[in-house]
Amino acid sequence: MKTMQWLWPLRVATMGAVMVAGCGGGAAGTAPATPVPDIASYPPVANNAAPGASARAVAAAASIGRGVNFGNMLEAPTEGAWGISVTDDFIDKAWAAGFRSVRLPVRWSNHASAEAPYTIDAAFMARVESVVDKLLAKGFVVVLNMHHYRQLDGDALDSGELAVASAALDVRFVMLWEQIAARFQTRSEQLLLELYNEPHGRLNGEPWNVLAARALGVVRKSNPQRVVVIGPTHWNNASDLAQLKMPNDANLIATVHNYEPFDFTHQGAEWISPPKPTGVTCCSSGQLSAMTLPLDTASAWSARTRYPVFVGEFGAYSKADEASRIRFNRAMRTAMEARGMSWTYWEFASGFGVYDPVALSFKQALLDSLLGS
Repeated sequence: MKTMQWLWPLRVATMGAVMVAGCGGGAAGTAPATPVPDIASYPPVANNAAPGASARAVAAAASIGRGVNFGNMLEAPTEGAWGISVTDDFIDKAWAAGFRSVRLPVRWSNHASAEAPYTIDAAFMARVESVVDKLLAKGFVVVLNMHHYRQLDGDALDSGELAVASAALDVRFVMLWEQIAARFQTRSEQLLLELYNEPHGRLNGEPWNVLAARALGVVRKSNPQRVVVIGPTHWNNASDLAQLKMPNDANLIATVHNYEPFDFTHQGAEWISPPKPTGVTCCSSGQLSAMTLPLDTASAWSARTRYPVFVGEFGAYSKADEASRIRFNRAMRTAMEARGMSWTYWEFASGFGVYDPVALSFKQALLDSLLGS
């Protein structure tokens, strides 16, 4: 078993994990020492007449352009636990390479108290804030999200991850967003807020529609006009867009993730059980069809609902041969952009990455497959 730094985009997570309580929390499901706030205090925004996207939201989706995820950094149980941290050099190099947006995954849930009012650790909040501000100062559009709240999805916890009372999960999610939104309310419109990465498990279907609408309600208290990103369930799978109910709010965009064909993109991935065999190449006509079907599904949904869609994650793990990864990236870039979709590649400097943090240089051919002519 590899260390937890190998937990990249989670569509299949079967690794056993030790549940470790911290910050005053107990094992999942134990009675909290303080009362759990009533989630009815956070009513959901109505979702029965979504108006379609505003001009502001359409422009925001377009402004994402060609971007990259700063993955395995701030969404690790603690920053650095998965091998890399956000550095000023990463920020400078990503901009110089030509990326114009950064999706910033953050595991807020492991840096907040287990009991109400679920206060986010001040040092961690300041750390995330400093990264966001540096990215914005450089000129990036930033998509700031909540990532890997394992219990919220009903998943086993990672080693070193905080467990909280099961009765608190949903209201804690909403109250975390209340704090995050208030902290970043003065930032420019180049900051977008993404409610949650890859909802699945206990959130599938209607539970996510309701919880997302509750979270949007608290975001709107401090950020009435900021563009907010919402994705469907089943790990942001385009097939679940049919079940996604966008709230009655015009300043929204949608996101999907696309790792098809999965046997190619996740071959040899240590966190998949059973492991996908290596040696799978790309890209046959059948594989190209698998890659583009989710994009066509998202395009049709976008046309019907009048909300733009951007692809928040796609990529192929480094166990695939480089020539195939290059073909995959070029084919995906062409297909997404032909459909008018912005994108953020998964990810910058780890197992899917285009930058080598040891050699301090880009994997130029992979980078060119995303940003080259």
